[in-house]
Amino acid sequence: MPPDRVLLSREMLEEAAGGRWSPAELGAVLELLTKFNGKFPAGVKGIPPDLVRTVQRERVLVAMLRSAAQLGYCDLAVRDVVQRAGVSRPTFYENFDNKEDCFLAALDAVAERLRKQVEAAAGEAGPSWRNRLRAGIGELLRFVAAEPDAARALIVESRAAGTAAVVRRDQLLDRFALCIDTLAREEISKPPSTITAAGIVGGIEAVICSRLRREEAGDLDSLLPSLMYFAVLPYAGREAAAEELKHANNAG
Repeated sequence: MPPDRVLLSREMLEEAAGGRWSPAELGAVLELLTKFNGKFPAGVKGIPPDLVRTVQRERVLVAMLRSAAQLGYCDLAVRDVVQRAGVSRPTFYENFDNKEDCFLAALDAVAERLRKQVEAAAGEAGPSWRNRLRAGIGELLRFVAAEPDAARALIVESRAAGTAAVVRRDQLLDRFALCIDTLAREEISKPPSTITAAGIVGGIEAVICSRLRREEAGDLDSLLPSLMYFAVLPYAGREAAAEELKHANNAG
């Protein structure tokens, strides 16, 4: 099997399937892909055609993320994506118009997954806005560490992929900024300007972008106390921000 061939996990497959197929059918797909080195054999039988098409599309999306992370968006070509996906060029063009169309679809999938995970983590962290903010930033850092290809495509390579990609990235950042500002205003009587949250999100993204460019995404958890200090300071002051550093020490 080519060293860069993508292999879908059970979780990826279940998310792509969206509950439309049974666990037995998904298990059969995984078994078949494992047996044939990450790709479907010619004339695959016994699996619903719609499921095959869904899996093929998901493999192409994952391969696009990997290609962008390894080669850079500007230097990658469709051939790099189909090689990593283990699909034919006709299969690629059945799903996407061109390289940009595929990259944008991959960004949409990553942004939606990241948004859901961050907002779910924040929502489960209790009533305190700082607890919820800490949980959200922590989940963001875990996502980047766990999925560096996806994170690099979204945060780094989107800058080189044209206006549409930048707009998608900015929309996600704006969503996170709105969430931060909304959380803080629930408890703070005199919050700063709404632009403050945009500055916080931009600063956090810049730090993560720098780490990804240097391929240092493995120890991002250590950034959480400093990022929380940076985020809490303009809303609640130096004393509250300093408590975030103490919180980290106590947790450790």
